[in-house]
Amino acid sequence: MSVFLDLAVSTVTQGLIYALLSYGVLITYRILDFPDLSVDGSFPLGAAVTAVLLAKGVDPYLTLLIAIAVGALAGLATGIIHVRLKVRDLLAGIITMTALFSINLQIAGSNLMIDRSFDTIFTGAPVMALFGGMNLMYRKFVISLILAVLFKLILDLFFSTKCGMLLRATGDNATVVTSLAVDQGRMKILGLVIANALVSLCGAVVCHEQRAFNSTMGTGQVVFGLATVIIGTTIFKKLPFVKGTTAVVVGSILYKVCIQIAISLGLPANLLKLVTAVLFLIILVFGNAGGRKKVKSNA
Repeated sequence: MSVFLDLAVSTVTQGLIYALLSYGVLITYRILDFPDLSVDGSFPLGAAVTAVLLAKGVDPYLTLLIAIAVGALAGLATGIIHVRLKVRDLLAGIITMTALFSINLQIAGSNLMIDRSFDTIFTGAPVMALFGGMNLMYRKFVISLILAVLFKLILDLFFSTKCGMLLRATGDNATVVTSLAVDQGRMKILGLVIANALVSLCGAVVCHEQRAFNSTMGTGQVVFGLATVIIGTTIFKKLPFVKGTTAVVVGSILYKVCIQIAISLGLPANLLKLVTAVLFLIILVFGNAGGRKKVKSNA
């Protein structure tokens, strides 16, 4: 029973951490209708910067702010390439993702491990003062929960402001935004900046949790993000009072549960990306099937 509980807590913790990435994909995919592949580059960017800073003894909580800043710059690059240089959205993301792969290698190399002597956000003095009585696994759960809820509330508050509503309108009806004398290009750039900042933050937290950076850790993250958004929004599509941020948190946790079940059944680790792709395909097929049924019922 204890082993099962520990496994459940660990899986939910992973879902909460990756919910930060899902928030970013929610903004680009669901709100802006922008296929932002730069996610696969901005995620390891946050981890690379964090790993180097931690190895130099920088305050672990400061590394989160720096990761947000560099992620925002990555989103800004994608936005400028798309909006100002008139490059198609998909290609703009691919260009940024490709460039970031080399940048990440320059920052941290192909691999970087963080020595146990350096504190992380899960072992720093403030956390130990508050939750020192917990073991590390449960501290990770509590801190991850706090981060997921905190940024959910921040996003919900932002989306209720005039700027947030304009951002949502940019994806739904850009003509309305233009009629209000607002530059829709700037709103797209703002959305990409916020989204990639969140994705980079997720990479930073993963680095803190694993005490490691790997240059390939960003591969497939955009697929994960899309899957969690689709899972969450599909589950709660008949409950309009459930906010999108809440839906993607649930989607992230459920997705991690599915992956953990696959591992528990003895699936080799080198097949996890295949399982991720297959699971995403199944989600898309069922989602499209539900949409077709709805169209037929309305016909």
